[in-house]
Amino acid sequence: MHKNPALILRILSSSVCISEKAGSIIREIIRKGNLNTIDKGFNDLQTEADRSSEKCIVKSLEKKFPKLTVIGEEDLGVNYEVPVDWIVTKQDETVLVQECPLEYQNLKEEDDVVVWVDPLDGTSEFTQGLHDHVTILIGLSVNGKAIGGVIHQPFFNYNQPQPGRTIWGLIGLGAFGIQPKIPPLDKLIVTTTRSHSNETINKSVEAFRPDFVLRCGGAGNKVLQVLEGNAHAYVFASRGCKKWDTCAPEAILHSFGGRLTDCLGNNLIYKKNDNFTNELGVLASYSRDVHEKYCTFIPTEIKGQLIEKAKSFFKC
Repeated sequence: MHKNPALILRILSSSVCISEKAGSIIREIIRKGNLNTIDKGFNDLQTEADRSSEKCIVKSLEKKFPKLTVIGEEDLGVNYEVPVDWIVTKQDETVLVQECPLEYQNLKEEDDVVVWVDPLDGTSEFTQGLHDHVTILIGLSVNGKAIGGVIHQPFFNYNQPQPGRTIWGLIGLGAFGIQPKIPPLDKLIVTTTRSHSNETINKSVEAFRPDFVLRCGGAGNKVLQVLEGNAHAYVFASRGCKKWDTCAPEAILHSFGGRLTDCLGNNLIYKKNDNFTNELGVLASYSRDVHEKYCTFIPTEIKGQLIEKAKSFFKC
């Protein structure tokens, strides 16, 4: 291990261990069987697992990095206590031994470094017992750009003695914990939302003329489908997906040579004082070489609708 690992590596190292603890908390809540689900609004659920996971992640990061900006999906405030054993101080040594890319070596906590937390991505599927759709996402942005992140699957190999799988990555260094695969070359497979669909999403998916559509929950899970060669593209031509849904998956996908943008092909911007919704949708591709072509598959009419809806939102 380096004597003085760079801040970025220390955040990622902590986030790996924290995500794994949060995963164990989620599994314990499932074992006890009381989700305490509440409805936050249209098709937007929150469970005891969402709340507990976020408390573990946010409080652990705040204790280790007190000047760091951490934004969590559940917005639970700051005045809450957590059990002592939920505060994770351990760091993953396999992250700390890596060589930090030069451009990130001198960053400080008070710089424009933001951690984006989705404590349980795929809540709708989680409440339906589709646990393999669930991921924990901890993304890291610098100056508005997604540069690193952790995706933890708490129910991967659920029946094994050590369940869970953790994937992490940093642009300029690479990604670890998964072996990416090229999707089939003789067909086109699109993955899209299972529980948040609408007309524009369906029309955009149809415009790809896919051989098969893989509908599943969670942005993290859908990007993993792309990474593991189960889909060529992830299409979500609608507002609704948030920055904490996309930051970690984007950085990891980019580290493997893929691409994630809005549906017009623009880079997503991650700023702590900006709108947290990806107003122009999300499009992810297994390779940056095909991404521009996939952008052209989204109908011009739908791109226009996304732009007009975004304009009307910002007028409000």
